[in-house]
Amino acid sequence: MNTTAKQTNSEQEWPLSVGLFYQQRLTQFTRSIVEELTALMDVRLVRTFSQLLITLLRFRHRNNGLLLSELGEHLLSARQAPAGTKRISNLLRCPHWSHTLIQKGIRTKAQTFYDQLHQQGQRVLILWDESVMEKPETLASEDLAAVRSSKARRLKRIRPGYFNPPDGKPICVPGLEWVGILLAGTSGAPCLYKFEWWTRRGEHARQRTDVLDDTLSELTQRFGQTVLHVFDRGYASQTWLGKLLTAQLKGLIRWQTHYRLLHQAGESIKTWEITRGKRSVDHRLVYDAVQKCYRKMGIIYQPVRHPAYPDVALYLIVSRPGKGRTPWYLLTNEVIDSVEAAWQMVFAYARRWQIETAFRYSKSELALESPRLWFWENRLKLMMIVALLYAFLLSLLRAELSHWQQLLLRLGCHRTGKRCREASAPLYRIRIAFTHLWSQNSG
Repeated sequence: MNTTAKQTNSEQEWPLSVGLFYQQRLTQFTRSIVEELTALMDVRLVRTFSQLLITLLRFRHRNNGLLLSELGEHLLSARQAPAGTKRISNLLRCPHWSHTLIQKGIRTKAQTFYDQLHQQGQRVLILWDESVMEKPETLASEDLAAVRSSKARRLKRIRPGYFNPPDGKPICVPGLEWVGILLAGTSGAPCLYKFEWWTRRGEHARQRTDVLDDTLSELTQRFGQTVLHVFDRGYASQTWLGKLLTAQLKGLIRWQTHYRLLHQAGESIKTWEITRGKRSVDHRLVYDAVQKCYRKMGIIYQPVRHPAYPDVALYLIVSRPGKGRTPWYLLTNEVIDSVEAAWQMVFAYARRWQIETAFRYSKSELALESPRLWFWENRLKLMMIVALLYAFLLSLLRAELSHWQQLLLRLGCHRTGKRCREASAPLYRIRIAFTHLWSQNSG
């Protein structure tokens, strides 16, 4: 009986110890930012900043997750909701700090992550992608510009068995442009380097070209030529390729199949025609994380040149995932002199899926499309706080914290199904676990 009682008491202490451990991790992760805020503004606003981070972890709601009235209720209590809302408003309206302070802190964490990967001898990948933050119901804000709705495009997709399919014209809604940059190694969890939003309308209007040029210059100045920049087909262009070559950066771009390249004979032909009819030089069984199975993939590579830059040696790598699946046509200025080097480029591009999941997680789980704020700087402050929270969640996926991850999921988000146990999406369960664990502790 005594042994059973001791085990029961120890199990009751687990939530407190696990919750305290992660609260200390959050405090340590944000310490430098909090110290800078303390030097700039009132300590009560700094305390609200720390409490807001915990509130954002606990409160999960896709449509209302970033409404100040909802956050104010969870910051204090239901009876003190107006007071909590006022505290958050005072924090965001405070003129003594800017969203760039948090942005600087996130980049400092990314620099530390880069140094760790460099010491381990891993190749550092910089994953680029763009998205939009849609606000289809908003008409009053002057900062929102027209963006192509990805939600509408997804809903318009033709389904088998349904009549009158919609046309292919894009639908534009009010919103903001969004660029994301992640740092990643050949394996393991990535690290957030940058989330930046901009608009093409109003007082704060900027052009996409200027934003991307500034980002590329910043990354070049910070990391130099030691990293590999990975891009999707949206960056496949003569202009963007020229910028990479001018800066002497290593790049990997998924090339458009109808663009023309110069093959070994010097003839300009379409990209897909260069390797047409040629057998793959190697095959491997590659695990498909979506279908949960292994697939036999073929690969072939060949030196090519671009018509606009005929003096620069480029390499075309074609990854063939099998019948019925679209091949990857990857263009790089990295020297590919072996089959192993070609496979490394294919696996490097596969890591680009991490930036796709970052956008999806931010929009759905972190409710980044829900804030309703009038002023530009206040909106950016709130969204950068959410970006800081996402950077913290990514830091919890490191291998050295696997024991604490299992404890957190066991206590706060226990699942018995095989699919839930083996799913490669732990951030969603971690967020649910925080909601349950800290709610129990506060109760």
